[in-house]
Amino acid sequence: MCTFVAMKRILLSLLALISTLSLCAQVECEDTCSHIHGIDMSHYQGNVFWETIGNNTKMAYVYLKATEGGDNVDSKYKQNIDLAHQYGLKVGSYHFYRPKIAQQTQLENFMAQCRPGDQDLIPMIDVETKSGMETEAFRDSLFKFLHLVEVAYKQKPLVYTFANFYDNYLKGTLQGYRMMLAQYTKRIPKLSDGRDFEMWQYTGKGHINGVNGYVDKSRFMGNHKLKEIRFRHK
Repeated sequence: MCTFVAMKRILLSLLALISTLSLCAQVECEDTCSHIHGIDMSHYQGNVFWETIGNNTKMAYVYLKATEGGDNVDSKYKQNIDLAHQYGLKVGSYHFYRPKIAQQTQLENFMAQCRPGDQDLIPMIDVETKSGMETEAFRDSLFKFLHLVEVAYKQKPLVYTFANFYDNYLKGTLQGYRMMLAQYTKRIPKLSDGRDFEMWQYTGKGHINGVNGYVDKSRFMGNHKLKEIRFRHK
């Protein structure tokens, strides 16, 4: 019995080792194409090794979660933005939008963290939920907030949303806004209204040296370039 248990433990250890080696050897999208790639980070990644990430020349930018709703501040934001800058990445910040919370309250929460002087990239607004609102009311809420952000930062924010969410609730309404579109398939997204989008978040389960666990990865589409989302300092 003891011998069987010992053999079982050895087998499980070998399987774990094989799994780890497999992950290390995994070919990532940026290894096989020439697009401009970047990552999104928040407290979900825990403590990361920014020096190692900064040494990865295939990652040109990072968007960091700053805030959510009216009073939530990402616990790793201040540490992440300081270290990301220290190790040479182009950095932007994002806010997770909660449609039922007062727009001005959310703006003040975001602005308290996302200071213009710290930004290399335009602010990004993460739009993933209607919070149970009717579509027209949700849109009205969102566009009031996007306008407030534009006035505050003197430039239109980047809008992040999922392809299906856009098709269902935002189709034909985001003209003039640059977009990062999320769709976790090998197939490039195609929106039902045929509109162009600048960036595609193609996985929520990417790997990168310096991060223990999964990381969101995105890339620019076609001829779109990083300069299109640079923060304009005045």
